[in-house]
Amino acid sequence: MLITDIMRKKLITVNPQDTIEKALKVMVEKQINGTPVVDEEGNLKGMIVKADIYRFLMDPGHYESCPVDWVMTKDVVTAQKDQDIISLAKRLRENNIIAIPVTEDNKVIGIITIEDVIDYLIENTI
Repeated sequence: MLITDIMRKKLITVNPQDTIEKALKVMVEKQINGTPVVDEEGNLKGMIVKADIYRFLMDPGHYESCPVDWVMTKDVVTAQKDQDIISLAKRLRENNIIAIPVTEDNKVIGIITIEDVIDYLIENTI
């Protein structure tokens, strides 16, 4: 099975200039652990996860005014829509990450989380 069969197509994203506070609020509100960071044209610029924000908060500062760009991962591991689920699961594990944006021409067209992969494996092995 290909990842396009299970990827989330309704994207929740933030911009590099959004504040860390806004990014965290979006993640809490939408009950997600991370989100792609895209520019105005939808090009992938990074990935931000709650752990990035929590590490940043360890140092005193003003996270309500700091941009996402300060804490996001810029070297993002991505997947292609024709990739199979097992190879994607291996990449999640090898890179110790919780989500992988699916891109086409550097535009985010979906996202796969570790929960998506586990749900797929549970549903298809029982």
